[in-house]
Amino acid sequence: MQKIRAAVCHEFNAPLVIEEVLLAPPGTGEVEVTLDAVAICHSDISYADGAWGGHLPAVYGHEAAGTVSAVGPGVVGFAPGDPVVVTLIRACGSCANCAGGQPTICDTPYDGVKQGPLRTADEGPLLQAMACGAFAEKVVVSQRQIVRIPDDMGRDVACLLSCGVITGVGAAVNAARLRAGQDVVVIGAGGVGLNAIQGARIAGARRIVAVDMTEEKLAIAREFGATHGVLATSPKPWRAAYKALGGRGADAVLVTVGAVRAYDEAPKYLGWGGRAVMIGMPHAGAMAQYEPMSASFQGHGLIGSKMGDVVIQRDIPWMIDLYQQGRLKLDELISGRWSLEQINEAIADTRTGSAKRNVILFN
Repeated sequence: MQKIRAAVCHEFNAPLVIEEVLLAPPGTGEVEVTLDAVAICHSDISYADGAWGGHLPAVYGHEAAGTVSAVGPGVVGFAPGDPVVVTLIRACGSCANCAGGQPTICDTPYDGVKQGPLRTADEGPLLQAMACGAFAEKVVVSQRQIVRIPDDMGRDVACLLSCGVITGVGAAVNAARLRAGQDVVVIGAGGVGLNAIQGARIAGARRIVAVDMTEEKLAIAREFGATHGVLATSPKPWRAAYKALGGRGADAVLVTVGAVRAYDEAPKYLGWGGRAVMIGMPHAGAMAQYEPMSASFQGHGLIGSKMGDVVIQRDIPWMIDLYQQGRLKLDELISGRWSLEQINEAIADTRTGSAKRNVILFN
């Protein structure tokens, strides 16, 4: 095992600690990636706050890019020196869901403590959170979790494709199955919300209404493709959305924030036959309320979307092409660049809600 530096969570809702940990070499079908960049996702913060429980100590981080530095037996299509993005989608490739083209809901269990490659400096158990553990200088992951990227693509930009971008764009295109001319409401204009807006624009939506708590966020949403903005703090904001949509409800509402209130209100934005797509994840145990009679009568649908329902080997190259053509904004998503030693500051800045994506750079 080799020593690497990582930001370790020893206690929920406490600062991460930069320390040396041990990383095992890649096993069969696995690759080692030396990281150049990792973005901070709100999911990392929720885990570190204890919102969803889990083993401690742990290394979070799952939105990364770097260079393959070693490969294990049986790896096909990757070699040391390849630039790649690293995702949390550890799909077995053979279960019913994987075989059915849904690798984001692979049902083959993976234990990030017992099966993971990380150990504490004294060889104690250490969780490789979300099958990544990317708040570290290196990761060892399944070859199915990585996708090759162009040599000249900035790693700070590329890492965004590993979670926030595919989750938002994928939710609009894959989960909501938007078609040209439909109307969309996106609740939340943070990192995932902005990408859901981009996805709706790429899919050909006619009107895209962004709903958020601040005018500043709504202005940014327009830069990413929103045609209208509604303040979530206004009384019955769905009425303003209806007005923006020409007097009818949305064909799809994409809920990108992990707030129960947003889920309670989502159906109120829907038109007849509309569907609400659940993307943001509230804390474990949080409950939303719906009126089944209304949903049945109006033909509403409720759809869960994990990681945008993507197939990374298909969707990430497509999104890279869109970026290179100027049709997908990535550079504009980066709010700040920080070092690993500054990770707690970067997390604090992300908590303010003003950041789109903060990125940790290792070099």
